[in-house]
Amino acid sequence: MATGTEPPATEPHPSGGGVTAGTRAAIAAPHLRTDRWWLAPAGTVAGLLAFIVYSTWRAFADADYYAAPYVSPFYSPCLAERCEPMRDGPNWEIFGSWWGVSPAIIILIFPLGFRLTCYYYRKAYYRGFWASPPACAVAEPHRKYTGETRFPLILQNIHRYFFYAALLVAGILTYDTVLAFRDENYAWGHMGLGTLVFLINIVLIWAYTISCHSCRHIVGGKLKHFSRHPVRYRMWQWAGRLNARHMQLAWASLVSVALADLYVYLVASGAFDDPRFF
Repeated sequence: MATGTEPPATEPHPSGGGVTAGTRAAIAAPHLRTDRWWLAPAGTVAGLLAFIVYSTWRAFADADYYAAPYVSPFYSPCLAERCEPMRDGPNWEIFGSWWGVSPAIIILIFPLGFRLTCYYYRKAYYRGFWASPPACAVAEPHRKYTGETRFPLILQNIHRYFFYAALLVAGILTYDTVLAFRDENYAWGHMGLGTLVFLINIVLIWAYTISCHSCRHIVGGKLKHFSRHPVRYRMWQWAGRLNARHMQLAWASLVSVALADLYVYLVASGAFDDPRFF
């Protein structure tokens, strides 16, 4: 039976792979979408590039990351002796004096590794940077697809281990937020605009971390009888509700952590005075 998609006898089938392979329908157009499908991947590229450029600059700046009582989330905890001393702060000089570059390079490996292997961010940069595929119903330019079965994409499978590191980082940033309730002389009972910035950031960081697919699986993924584990079942439900907003939380926490670092930079460099509420 004719389907109307068979190529004319005189017209060769388009060459190539993917949707233009010889086993597919002979549609000459690369896609039939008429909307501005390219806006989403273009926005993803712009947003992620902006964060990459900013975070790279701040990580290698090695300056203006501590203004008592605030410490930049990019530089916490401090794992080298060359860090600025932070009173009661997370000063863990594990790497000693031999570490000669910015200490932010050490700690950023873990939150960035968590985000790079995150299920949402995979979708974001697969579409935005690798065009694999760039959008739904739009052919990708690659002739061969191997998924995450070969190097380097097979490393995406260590996401669950980065999740444990992300929990530790979130715990440290929570401690930094508590310390933000001190004044510049380390007296408790202070709250400035920076304290509010830190509070918003840590709430978004925890919401993004807990909404992770790995967290949801760890909490209740292997349970066969929810009725026998009511506490874990309730936790699994909470993680599931957050998981439905994982994309929004991923972007919100990415912006908030950059703004928290920017705020500390402005205060530490003297460009801005921290307004005090009490």
